[in-house]
Amino acid sequence: MSSLSGKQGPRYRHLADQSEPYETIGVEKLTPIIGAEISGVDIGKLVGDDARSNRQMDEIHRALAENLVIFFRDQHISPDQHLAFGRKFGELHVHPAAPNEGDPALMKIYADKDSPRANGEGWHTDVSCDLEPPMGSILYIKQCPPRGGDTLFANMYAAYEALSDRMKAYLDGLTALHDGEQTYRGLYANYGVADKREYPRAEHPIVRTHPVTGKKSLYVNRGFTRFIVGIPRDESDAMLAYLYQHAENPLFQCRFRWTENAIAFWDNRCAQHRAMWDYWPHTRSGTRVTVKGERPV
Repeated sequence: MSSLSGKQGPRYRHLADQSEPYETIGVEKLTPIIGAEISGVDIGKLVGDDARSNRQMDEIHRALAENLVIFFRDQHISPDQHLAFGRKFGELHVHPAAPNEGDPALMKIYADKDSPRANGEGWHTDVSCDLEPPMGSILYIKQCPPRGGDTLFANMYAAYEALSDRMKAYLDGLTALHDGEQTYRGLYANYGVADKREYPRAEHPIVRTHPVTGKKSLYVNRGFTRFIVGIPRDESDAMLAYLYQHAENPLFQCRFRWTENAIAFWDNRCAQHRAMWDYWPHTRSGTRVTVKGERPV
């Protein structure tokens, strides 16, 4: 894997935002490039509409935009509060395949010693096969193993910026097919979930522009992207293999060590993630609420 460095210094040089300090929340960055732990927030109380809750919500929006993924520890929320927090960011998305915990928008996350697989083992962006993929995902882990089970996140703004100008020019205007068929068919059979007749598929730009920040990010992932449209398949395979390897460079990553009752909230429009299943035979369980997004452009 490339180090993204050369004799003239690193190819990617990150400049941290020189923004105003936060007033109602604490923000502790995990790395200069991605991720921050948020303190001073009780998610269960943010479902209200008082002035302080509204101010904290504004700053949480800002923290997500600046850090791509944010984390909250020691949260004790009910399923209704989890759903209500998600709705603060928009209409909720219903997963096209996964089982839920009573409400269609409350996705079940579970793996134990008898599970044939665990959620999110490979690098991906959630449900990028949808015509309008999710804006963000809010994962609440209530039970986690004593060690292991970390989740890795990668900054796709940085991945795009680190590409050469010639590569950026090549990718400009290209689209790729994202297909849920290979990913989802039979995936949840162990939960007794029957397969649907068909799963979503959509064509998206390889480089998308974030609707809030206006920044460009790389938008292909191993989980759903099948081929680049309009070029020979062997060229597509080679190009995607390079882009996947490039996007997964540790330089762009942070790694979150879970504790019970922690929450991770990531922006699917500019970040990828991967959950580690290195904790067998222990159990990891929780729920995920996902917020609807827009069609990538």
